[in-house]
Amino acid sequence: MSITKFLNPKNDYAFKRIFGTKKNQDILIHFINDMLAFSGDACIKSVVFLQTNQDPEIAAAKQSTVDVMCTDEVGRQYIVEMQVAKGQGFEKRAQYYAAKAYSRQLMEKEHYNNLKEIIFVAITNFVMFPDKVDYKSDHVVLDKKTYSHDLKDFSFTFLELPKFNKSIDQLNGMVEKWTYFFKHAEETSENELSKIIGHDVVMQRAYEELNRYSWTQIELNTYEQEEKRELDVFAIREQLLADGRAEGEAIGKAIGESIGDRSATHRIAKTLLQNGADIGLVVKSTGLTREEVETVKNSLEA
Repeated sequence: MSITKFLNPKNDYAFKRIFGTKKNQDILIHFINDMLAFSGDACIKSVVFLQTNQDPEIAAAKQSTVDVMCTDEVGRQYIVEMQVAKGQGFEKRAQYYAAKAYSRQLMEKEHYNNLKEIIFVAITNFVMFPDKVDYKSDHVVLDKKTYSHDLKDFSFTFLELPKFNKSIDQLNGMVEKWTYFFKHAEETSENELSKIIGHDVVMQRAYEELNRYSWTQIELNTYEQEEKRELDVFAIREQLLADGRAEGEAIGKAIGESIGDRSATHRIAKTLLQNGADIGLVVKSTGLTREEVETVKNSLEA
């Protein structure tokens, strides 16, 4: 198998290189406006990168995160948290991270009316909403009876990559082109590139940022180390979950699956902790709460 020119944009290091640097802020602005269908006065015109991963728990989990203050054409400000998700139970984590971003805005003696809208954008490499057919979904808070949108400070947009199955010739519009970028960039040839990007100079730059031949050896090593870390965590998790299911079958299928998975999840946490993983990474990899992971850690130290 030949080495392709483009790297994987879902890789933590590559993702932040494209969307999390001042040098490439025009790529981020383009992406946000496309994903949220912002136009006219609502178009984002500038971004200010906030302190990345301001919450210690999120920082410890090494999330692929871009945390940015955006200003639109008429001066309204938003905080956009953009992530590549790598774990199950992410709908809960998305709400948690959004709430954290909202609450940390308010400094002592400041007024609540200074709080900015939180827009949460996530690209998931697994299916989050099995009952939804569409690969892109947008979530807001509505009045149950009138469907009026009175509480406007939170919105969530998710791209579920496994649901997107269009070929290059079927791509229609920027959202589909960005989704194809995240799902297939590392398989894309130079001959296919012009058909994908058309005359879009900014999207072309996003692909160029993934050109492995423009990366230094140190950058490539960092990229590969992140790939290995993610594969190692996934392999441990899958193997221990499989072992847990096998044990569970011995005490009955219905009960066994539940107990086996739970037991295996705790063994995953134990194994990761024994191999030097920090609590944040274990939370991210297993779906356990921080308190549950700390209990497992305490049992090892006892």
